[in-house]
Amino acid sequence: MPRIAQMVTWLVGRRIRTRRPAAQAGAHPRARQRVLALAAAVVLILAGCGGGATGGGGEGTSAPPAQGGAGGPVTITIGINADPPNLDPAMSSALVDRYVQNSIFDKLYDLDENLQVVPELAESLPEVSEDGTVYTIKLRQGITFHDGTPFNADAVVFNLQRYLNPDSARYSELSAVDRVEKVDDYTVRIVLKQPYSPLLYTLTDRAGMMGSPTAIQEAGDQFGQNPVGTGPFKFENRIKGDQIVLVKNPDYWREGLPKADRIVWKVVTDDNIKVVNLKAGQLDIIDTVPAQSIADLRSVPNLKVEIGPGLGFQGIYLNTEKEPFNNPYLRRAVDLAIDRSTLVQVVFQETAEPGYGPFPPSSPAAAASGEPPQRDLDQVKALLAQGGHPEGFQFTLKTATGPVTQQVAQVIKDMLADAGIQMEIQQVEFGSLLDDTDNGNFQAAALGWSGRPDPDGNIYPWLYTGGSQNDSRYSNPGVDRLLDEARQVLDMNQRVELYRQVMEQVHQDAPYIYLYYPKNVKAYSAQIQGFVNYPDGIIRTENLTKVR
Repeated sequence: MPRIAQMVTWLVGRRIRTRRPAAQAGAHPRARQRVLALAAAVVLILAGCGGGATGGGGEGTSAPPAQGGAGGPVTITIGINADPPNLDPAMSSALVDRYVQNSIFDKLYDLDENLQVVPELAESLPEVSEDGTVYTIKLRQGITFHDGTPFNADAVVFNLQRYLNPDSARYSELSAVDRVEKVDDYTVRIVLKQPYSPLLYTLTDRAGMMGSPTAIQEAGDQFGQNPVGTGPFKFENRIKGDQIVLVKNPDYWREGLPKADRIVWKVVTDDNIKVVNLKAGQLDIIDTVPAQSIADLRSVPNLKVEIGPGLGFQGIYLNTEKEPFNNPYLRRAVDLAIDRSTLVQVVFQETAEPGYGPFPPSSPAAAASGEPPQRDLDQVKALLAQGGHPEGFQFTLKTATGPVTQQVAQVIKDMLADAGIQMEIQQVEFGSLLDDTDNGNFQAAALGWSGRPDPDGNIYPWLYTGGSQNDSRYSNPGVDRLLDEARQVLDMNQRVELYRQVMEQVHQDAPYIYLYYPKNVKAYSAQIQGFVNYPDGIIRTENLTKVR
């Protein structure tokens, strides 16, 4: 029996608990009941000792304070699957960063639950010149940052110019911007080098987050250690690897918001522990749910589970500047040796879909991704021969710590072994994995993307030469030309055709192995009110409260 068939039979027979992983997430054990029993015991012991939920570090730290009586302070504790690496919007590159940042920083614009752009710190949608190169934005008045610094046009110009620095992670998102100008105290003008269709959507994310110029100038590159925005919650403290505590902004400009007094972002890297803590009431919301825990959670009367469409993708970077993946035939061989449908069926069930490109089914450019290829070992072996390795080769895959990421890697390892490709698995802490990919210190690395509503955000930074997420070090002048052209086209049908041409070339070059599209799966206590499962995966906290 081929090794992949053995793997599938073993996994299904063991009824392993799995979940939809974010790029940085971990997951589950081999023996379901043994781990859940142990986790339950840990929760009971900690509860008896006055401790809180445990997870990726911070052992022995205290739990968030219990809720007060009627009318008392409301604390909402949210379990997240990794410690946010950087809370500075200029340098951030992780989804878990965005969870916390969206509570601290307001943006010029935001998305509603239907992914439509709505004004936030901007007073209205911008006025756009006929040629599409000048955006004039009116700002809300009377808003201050958490440190008392006024929010005005000077603050917006300061932040956008900071993001335009080539060292910023936002640089490629705003590379079409020529300059940002102050028109008056509450009006700014963004002048583009050429039309840039994704601009508004870009300003609904980190490139639109406004930080206090005073705090940024004082803290410099340490701003992420004590971030200051205008958002509904203020940063209070952080225990690295354990939790981040935010407190209510009493001067928030939206009347009646926020509704809660404290938000605690609790780092729990093991999803099974996270589920147990949710059931025990130690967590109010969890950001990811193991696939085979869904039925169990749905059976609990005081819990809710929501599954919605996602915007992102998951896959594997191949370092095109290092052996063995400076050889395009070997990259393509790995790509075609993976059975994506089997991977999703075994590991994720209803919480993900097989993928073969940067655009999930929810994207307006979904058709450009293409259909996953049929696994063909004869073709794989032919590619190995063309690449000078007819008997196969070996490489190391770096992946984040956690049982689910380990399971995904193990399934892929067995698939590749059928073709004579030997893959070693090396698990590293999520922040270290980001550093390694940024620095090129890897052969292959399992990392994905939480996704953006405009297709450009899912493809340009990843495949454009020098793009902020192009850790594969991929460079193709033809791809660059098509991606630049797509940015200047306003008609989505024309953009989709350009992206289709890009992906034809990218599938041949295979710098990144697209594997699957995670869905948004959130579980939470029925006591929580105001929760909306947005397609971008971000948990909005300003409307959250708890029924006592």
